[in-house]
Amino acid sequence: MLFLSLVLLALAYLVGSLPLGHWLLLRLGLDTRNVSAYNLGVENVLRQVGPTSAFTSAALDASKGFLAVLMASSLRQVDALGAGQIGAVQIGTGGAELCVMAGLACYLGHLNPPRLLYGDTLPRGRGNLVLLGILTGLSVVGGLNYWLTMLPLVVYAALLGLGGFISVATVSGLAVFAALLALSGLGPAAKIAGLALLLSAVWRFKENLGRVLDGTEPRVGDDVPMAGRQENVVVAAFMIHPLSLSDFWQTRRFAWMKPLVERGVISEGAVRQMAESLRPMKVGELSGIRTLEGKQIRAYLLSSPLMPEVFRDNPELATRRAIEGARLAQELGASVFGLGAFWSVVGNKGEDVQAAVPGIAVTNGGAYTSGTIRAAIPGILKHFADSGRDLKAATAAVVGANGVVAFGIARTIAPEVKKIIMVGRDAERLERSAVTLRRANPGTEVVTTTSYNLLRDASLIFTATSDPAPVIFPQHVSPGTWIFDEGRPADVDESVKNVPDVRIIPGGVVRPPGHMTTQVNLHFGEGAVPACLAETLIIAATGEYGRKSLGAQTLTENVNFYVEQAEILGFTVID
Repeated sequence: MLFLSLVLLALAYLVGSLPLGHWLLLRLGLDTRNVSAYNLGVENVLRQVGPTSAFTSAALDASKGFLAVLMASSLRQVDALGAGQIGAVQIGTGGAELCVMAGLACYLGHLNPPRLLYGDTLPRGRGNLVLLGILTGLSVVGGLNYWLTMLPLVVYAALLGLGGFISVATVSGLAVFAALLALSGLGPAAKIAGLALLLSAVWRFKENLGRVLDGTEPRVGDDVPMAGRQENVVVAAFMIHPLSLSDFWQTRRFAWMKPLVERGVISEGAVRQMAESLRPMKVGELSGIRTLEGKQIRAYLLSSPLMPEVFRDNPELATRRAIEGARLAQELGASVFGLGAFWSVVGNKGEDVQAAVPGIAVTNGGAYTSGTIRAAIPGILKHFADSGRDLKAATAAVVGANGVVAFGIARTIAPEVKKIIMVGRDAERLERSAVTLRRANPGTEVVTTTSYNLLRDASLIFTATSDPAPVIFPQHVSPGTWIFDEGRPADVDESVKNVPDVRIIPGGVVRPPGHMTTQVNLHFGEGAVPACLAETLIIAATGEYGRKSLGAQTLTENVNFYVEQAEILGFTVID
């Protein structure tokens, strides 16, 4: 009997793993793995293929749960036990327990099927219909009391109707089911299986539950955007990361840890280590963006909360998380995925991410970042001259001049100043770049250095490095200096603000059209975003996915494209 029971549980797992609904919809041209369960998968399948096919697919999934319990019930040896306790109706020698365990095996098979059935892209469904089939089977043929299976469904329906969150309703219904099993006359195997059902659902719904806490989870009936579904609505996704632990506390799902860290119950090191183990998640959304042409842009903010130093110390992990983020963006229905801050430099500046996830456009935002700098510099130089400074007699410095963006700044300002100091890490490359500048600007003195100390000679500093920590400190800056900081995270340390009359201007900041709102503080001011995020939004709005920025090269024609399209769509550079 034990051997037959184990065989039956294995069969129940295999039944649960069969992608019946997936196969049906695949024949209709819809891959359910790309209709995100993060966005209420069943509801979106209904919108994609219509009620007949959607309900047929749903019935196939529910039948798996019922069939698994039906097979287990065939092995029940019914004893004539009374119905004195809840759950003790026709419970044979382990028969009802076996039915509950078969239901668990079926659910686990649905959630974690063998890879050979799906390939590398496993399904993201939550198995609610399978659970419905299991509870129905347990009530009809599994020997469980009617109320033991009915009450969880009542709780599910009530919470779904009141709150609209499928994740909360499902977990609550299974919690009731596990509690009723614990109070029933069933043996320990059934009680453990009920608890395992609950824990499996909690683990599967963990991201949805976190988004409920953060206020970013859609409710049943919400108009969830999907790529290509509405002509006037486009969807983008953008990857961010915390600059410090204070950013980590922004989301409610992690905010509860802050007082524990402050009291010393949890160490900062433990939090940072935990953050490295977390896969990408949706932490916010940009709403209210509407172009001058009337097109609505929805943008999901995704995060794998790696701290800045991790990008330097463990680039392989950062690249892996970026690839996972691109896959999540695709599942969420986005058509383009942007890499922000230090994400923009991982995987050969996005090239490896794009190669791993070819189904969605990936951009590091470099082209429009260069364009915003080019657009902002004339205004900054004009303001500098209007403040009473003699621009033609001024010394300017460019920090990070080995990089494409910073060298572009150097080329722009070289004709306007008397002397330019190029600061970078590679002296040989700096000198080669300096030769180009000297040839084009014979009247401007060009100096190269790897030392930040020469910055004290400059009254105007432009900085654009990829360093995870500040590189400019008070000892590097003279009083009255203007600093244009394009670094993300900032290149200029907060303490520089204490230097008398220093003016720090954040670079690459853009205001999207419309009235943008978000739950996340992006540190660019209300209604403003970094240029790399703006590039992601422009790609989504125009559909020009071939203009994405990847690798170290930035094409001039793409820079011009973003500057022109930004003006047409209503994006404005903040200077």
